[in-house]
Formats: sequence, structure tokens, C-alpha cells
Amino acid sequence: MIHPTAIVSPEAEVGANVTIGPYCCIGDRVEIGNGCRFESHVIVEGPTTIGEDNQFYPFGTIGLQPQDLKFKGEETYLTIGNHNIFREYANIHRGTKGGGGHTRIGDHNFFMAYAHVGHDSVLGNHIIMANAATLAGHVTIEDYATVGAFSGVHQYCRVGAHGYVGGYSVITKDVLPYSKTVSERNTQAYGPNTIGLERKGFSPGQIQNIKAAFRLLLQSRLNTTQAVEAIKAKLQSPEVQVILDFIETADRGVIK
Repeated sequence: MIHPTAIVSPEAEVGANVTIGPYCCIGDRVEIGNGCRFESHVIVEGPTTIGEDNQFYPFGTIGLQPQDLKFKGEETYLTIGNHNIFREYANIHRGTKGGGGHTRIGDHNFFMAYAHVGHDSVLGNHIIMANAATLAGHVTIEDYATVGAFSGVHQYCRVGAHGYVGGYSVITKDVLPYSKTVSERNTQAYGPNTIGLERKGFSPGQIQNIKAAFRLLLQSRLNTTQAVEAIKAKLQSPEVQVILDFIETADRGVIK
């Protein structure tokens, strides 16, 4: 099933039961296995070999030239296995001559929106790459690993089997198999968003109440439970009650 707006090169080899949706572009020397589905606006360039039952969501770019200034148009390859899912705007690049010339992806992997697989990377099976997870060139991801959202993995690094990289991490060394690994985090609350509150029409009195609550919560030597009790005893206003209700319904704690 090929939509009339799709462009499929006569040099492409398309298997049985393949769906190519509106405005997809399938280039020269692309091999597509049986049962694949391209939703719409997907671009695939070759040499690229795609296995069976893969699903590509809109605006993905598959097999395009690597983002490497040393690349001079030499013939390099991308190979994708079976039963993979590539969500919106995922981009997977072919290899480079200096890196072996071949990007490889195994089976049953899930690439969420905006995931990026750089040139010459090698991925195993049952991997999850969350939204905007990014692999630089020459990265190896072993079976059942997860790379969290907006995380970046440096060139030549590995993520071991069943390893879990927490979101927003920067990985510059190999991640141990079976480990939970995350970058150091220093997330702090610095008081109320006074300017934003003024712009939204909060009165000076309301803002003063919020500031007073934040002083007890963030600047006193009270723990959170003690600070909540102090706020209840000293401050009573609708805007302060919003803060208290939020804290008391937080399942994971609040940032202080």
C-alpha cells in the first residue's frame, strides 16, 4: 500500500504488506522487509537495509548522511533489524569511513520522539531510547538498556546490558551493566517567581504572603514537616493554602 503522494525510488526494494503513507520519500538502495509501516513524511535514504515489521512515525529521518564534517560522500551503511518502533522525528544516521562505515540496530527496540542515533553506533535488542535521547557517533548500547529522556552519550562510550541511564544525564564513560546511572543534580528552589506573579495580577499583599511562606519553607532551619506546621500557624490565605495543599499531596517530595 503506497500512498499516491509518496515517492519511492525504482531502485528501492519493498517487501510484502508494507504501508508507505503520505509524503514519504524512499530513496535509492533502500531495502524494506515485509510488514513495515511508514506513517507519513518519513525520509529513508540508502544504502539502508530494514528488516521486518518495523514502524516509522511521521517526520523520521532514516539512513541520511552522518553529521560528521569528515564525511565526503563515501558509501556507508545502515542496517535495522525487526520489530522496532521509531516515533516522531527520530533520526538514525549511516556510518562513516573512519568508524567502520556501518550503523547497526537490532530487534525490538523503542525510539521515542526526537531520539538520535549517531553514525557508526551499534545497538542491540530490546533497548529503549526515551524522548530526545542522543547517541554521539561510535556508541554501543547493549541489550535491554534504557537511555533516559534528553540524555547524551559521548562518542565511543558504551551502555552495558540492562543498564539504566536516568533522564537529563551526560554520559562520558561506560555505564556498567545492570546499573542505575544518573548525572549529578543540583536542583534548588530559589524563592517565589515574583515578577511572574506580578504580571499575572497578584496583589502586593498576596505576594508578601507567598514570600513569607517560602522563607519558612526554604530559609529556616525547619524540616518540611516543621515548616508546614509553622506556615499553618502564622499564615492563612488562599495562595498560601495552595502551597500547603501541594506539599501535602506530593508523593515524591518537593524541591527545596
